[in-house]
Amino acid sequence: MRHDAREMNDECALAQDDAPSPEPRGCLFALSQPPLMLFLAVIGCLLLLGAVHDLFIL
Repeated sequence: MRHDAREMNDECALAQDDAPSPEPRGCLFALSQPPLMLFLAVIGCLLLLGAVHDLFIL
């Protein structure tokens, strides 16, 4: 009887492992997306150009 309970627990564990569990995705996942990185790069370049203009040209 005890052996059957273990087999059932193993089958339940296997069934749970097969189902994809949604993983929480945080800020690092969002930053790894290419469109966001391109957007942040363009904004960073604009800020850099503005700072260089203010410091050296004006």
